[in-house]
Amino acid sequence: MKVTDILANNKEKTLVSFEILPPLKGKSIDSITKVLDPLMEFQPPFIDVTYHREEFEYKQTAEGYFEKVAVRKRPGTVGICAAIKYRYNVEAVPHFLCGGFSKEETENSLIDLGFLGIQNILALRGDARKLEKKFVPEPDGHPFALDLVQQINDMNCGKYLDNDLINPVKTDFCIGVAGYPEKHFEAANYEQDLMYLKEKIDAGGDYIVTQMFFDNKAYFKFVEDCKNIGINVPIIPGIKPITKLGQLNSIPSAFFINLPEELVKEAKKCKDDAEVKELGIEWCINQSKELVKFGVPCLHYYTMGDVKTISRICKELV
Repeated sequence: MKVTDILANNKEKTLVSFEILPPLKGKSIDSITKVLDPLMEFQPPFIDVTYHREEFEYKQTAEGYFEKVAVRKRPGTVGICAAIKYRYNVEAVPHFLCGGFSKEETENSLIDLGFLGIQNILALRGDARKLEKKFVPEPDGHPFALDLVQQINDMNCGKYLDNDLINPVKTDFCIGVAGYPEKHFEAANYEQDLMYLKEKIDAGGDYIVTQMFFDNKAYFKFVEDCKNIGINVPIIPGIKPITKLGQLNSIPSAFFINLPEELVKEAKKCKDDAEVKELGIEWCINQSKELVKFGVPCLHYYTMGDVKTISRICKELV
């Protein structure tokens, strides 16, 4: 079932969904089930599986030279999503990136997903490689998420890269896109970022999942501003608790978001990370309850593998 249909058919309560990391190369599906088994208690209708593009490492050759080698530490999500869908009978949402893929590779992966009965995709540009200052697309790849959305939507209309196909089957993907309540860090300003988001929706995006935020006022304003420019699709808030004092610096640095001054002040009063985690859990619970009261269709938790913390938060919402 499509995410949009799940949300439309739900009239009783706010749903919860989770985003998980794929296992590291060499690990089994057990690393996924250990996270998801306890979370099934909360009846998530869909699970997002994030994706990390390849990284470059310098490895020494037998001759003593250093060679730049591409390393994919976390394998692709197609097989993982199929395993999740059929093990738990929930919808799996693979993250699709522009980075690291040509248009043909993207099309082939989409075809595989269609064969497996996976209908939902979160279309993202992805980050630049760690050794690159800016995002660089693959040769014959997409430079922007908008282009990826358009390719998926083209396939939904029966348009493939090969124009010689006879009576090609139309795919039926529900396309999610990312939204940034505090703007994407590369956008010139908040208003420009909203217009980029509207372009993705107009190109075929069906729903929005937001970057994490810690101040609900930012989300409320974002939803209102989206409506004012004609964006009328579901907007799912993405949430994550802080769990360590070091995250006061690492989260704003990595995700280009703000932390509320009240949260920062209270965290700095904590004597250790255990106290910070308790504060973060309490903050996230209160944040979640306020979002439920606001009427959000779903709360989307970034688990980062910390199933115990996320479970504690969700139990307070039951």
